Amino acid sequence: MRDRLLAAEKVKAIDWRDGALYLLDQRALPSRESWVACVTVDEVAAAIRSMVVRGAPAIGISAAYGLVLAARERIAEGGDWQAAWEEDYALLADTRPTASNLFWALKRMRDRLDRVKKHADPLAVLEAEAIAIHESDREANLTMAQLGVDLIRKHQGNAQAILTHGNAGALATGGVGTALGVIRAAYLEGMVEQVYANETRPWLQGSRLTAWELAGEGIPVTVNADSAGAHILKTKGVTWVIVGADCIAANGDVISKIGTYQLAVCAMHHGVRFMVVAPSSTLDLMMATGDDVALEERDAGELLEVAGQRFAADVKAYNPVFDVTPADLIDVIVTEKGVVERPDTAKLAKLMCRKRLH
Repeated sequence: MRDRLLAAEKVKAIDWRDGALYLLDQRALPSRESWVACVTVDEVAAAIRSMVVRGAPAIGISAAYGLVLAARERIAEGGDWQAAWEEDYALLADTRPTASNLFWALKRMRDRLDRVKKHADPLAVLEAEAIAIHESDREANLTMAQLGVDLIRKHQGNAQAILTHGNAGALATGGVGTALGVIRAAYLEGMVEQVYANETRPWLQGSRLTAWELAGEGIPVTVNADSAGAHILKTKGVTWVIVGADCIAANGDVISKIGTYQLAVCAMHHGVRFMVVAPSSTLDLMMATGDDVALEERDAGELLEVAGQRFAADVKAYNPVFDVTPADLIDVIVTEKGVVERPDTAKLAKLMCRKRLH
């Protein structure tokens, strides 16, 4: 399965080369494929904030490379470069408040810098760490894909319909994706007949990004309005809802793209299994429940305008980016460390104690 997935890799959102970070501009997809070059930490922060790059794992990877660029700038300036570098750390941490992977990656980079030996080159050490974060995410995606396929096979191995929400694919990660990694692998195993992709207002990650990724690989995908999700679960024979996550609290509450919560409620009502796929870096054991997580809100214009043209009435708009899906609505969480069915605090704590997959 691993080799087949690697052979099927067609989408890459992040490229580090020649000392610069190149990001596939996800605001322009699917109309055109263009890359944004970032050579300073300010440019990386702006790219994260403006949604050039999105998806919690991809944000974390990009921020790690951003700290490499920051170190290069600060070292060149001379003086107490590490104190100045901490300002860049804070700049990146402030870009997206909900994505756990962002803070996990930044902390991992800081911890690595703290362990730099006296005569080592700190810039080289930081670059190696950022590359390691990127590569480990790719490996995690492959592991989660296999674990997810095993679950689908266990509960229903025949070709089936799957519904997904948002974009948790190659565009959101350093590899084949979390939720879409599982869907890709299941398709290669002949277990997917049809994928339904919620359009995912207001950024349309489903219709613009998920559908683009899947269609480009010949995976049958149909886009539907978010409000059609319950109807599809009732009428189209969907057996799994598979989504990613931006943060998972210690008790198993999942913070994900707005609309995930209502989809989970509908899935439970219709007896459809609900799978969350995310690397262990998405789990934040310091957050007891989802109510402790800061939920990002974005500008009202994202709801009221299209391509800068206002179409709505002269009213206010409420634009939360994420919602909290309670743990008791989730059948299974898949990470690279293993699978947790019916998640709770004890099960997730045990999972996070693992050094590797058991």
